[in-house]
Amino acid sequence: MIDEEGLIDAALAGDSQAFGQLVAYYQDRLFSAMVGICGNIEQAEDVVQEAFVQAYVKLNTFQRQSRFFTWLYRIALNGALSRRRRNRSETSIEQNRELTGTEPLDDGEAPEDPILRNEKIAMVRQAMDKLSEDHRSILVLREMQGMSYEHIAEMLDISIGTVRSRLSRARTALREELERLPGWE
Repeated sequence: MIDEEGLIDAALAGDSQAFGQLVAYYQDRLFSAMVGICGNIEQAEDVVQEAFVQAYVKLNTFQRQSRFFTWLYRIALNGALSRRRRNRSETSIEQNRELTGTEPLDDGEAPEDPILRNEKIAMVRQAMDKLSEDHRSILVLREMQGMSYEHIAEMLDISIGTVRSRLSRARTALREELERLPGWE
């Protein structure tokens, strides 16, 4: 665990190495979350880099009412959603697989198992892309990042009841989108 408050104070006093420690501590976690939101590695890298730059520039506006990562995540999420709105271009399943780097691993499975699993993953991604940004974000936070309802509520600045209802609606919407896809069982 790091001394978040001390590093923030030092960074505000002009110590760039202190902010560098915050970056080093949170970059992998933020990147992992943004891959789920953005849908590809390159965009996630850009979003994370932009979020850290924006956090550094606006660090004096951080009011410390939440944890630093929560504030940073909101910056990154807003950037990712803005980027998605600007770049609404469709990508093929093959392009998506290439960008996200999902390749089958040899773990003694039958040869068709990784192919079938990758097809299911591609279908889930395709269905996720059709969801609203609210639904997609909450599914990523809960199902991919494993965050608690309380943490999601804090991240998105909504009540726990709203998290529960939005998550329920998001799961239903995802299920409906998957059922529309040919080959989904």
